[in-house]
Amino acid sequence: MNFSNVILTGFMGSGKSTIGRMLAKELNTYFLDTDNLIENFENKSIKEIFEKEGEEAFREKEKYCFNWIKSNVKNTVISVGGGFPVFIPEIKEAGIVIYLKVDFDEILKRMNKEEIKKRPLFQNVFKAKELFDKRVKIYESLSDYIIENKNVNETLNQLKRILNECR
Repeated sequence: MNFSNVILTGFMGSGKSTIGRMLAKELNTYFLDTDNLIENFENKSIKEIFEKEGEEAFREKEKYCFNWIKSNVKNTVISVGGGFPVFIPEIKEAGIVIYLKVDFDEILKRMNKEEIKKRPLFQNVFKAKELFDKRVKIYESLSDYIIENKNVNETLNQLKRILNECR
């Protein structure tokens, strides 16, 4: 890849990690998930961080993670947590930002009970929907590209076309 990083944004359950891993494999490059990176830095799950330290502490850890990525990560496909672009509006400093757009009802269909348990901000579906509605506008405004993620293969093909245009 001739450009820096590819950053996939979107709401919880929108397929960022799944698509990100597949894209990295197709591009023969690295994949990084910021939530996993934070869990490794902290040696705690995201859920534990929220429960023991609170959301504000988690957001500080995201900022640290972002600065680490800017300084140390190149030519990588990066999946960021759902709140990442909300709390780090300078996200484009780390790469091309692509929003994987999925409507809320589709996200609910995709996520099983285990997935929902791991996500502190998805415990109440009504509050999650409110959060979704607030974040969509932010995702759209901070993205270089928006892809409707309805089908994995179509989404991958669209991503590859976009990245070829960027070269």
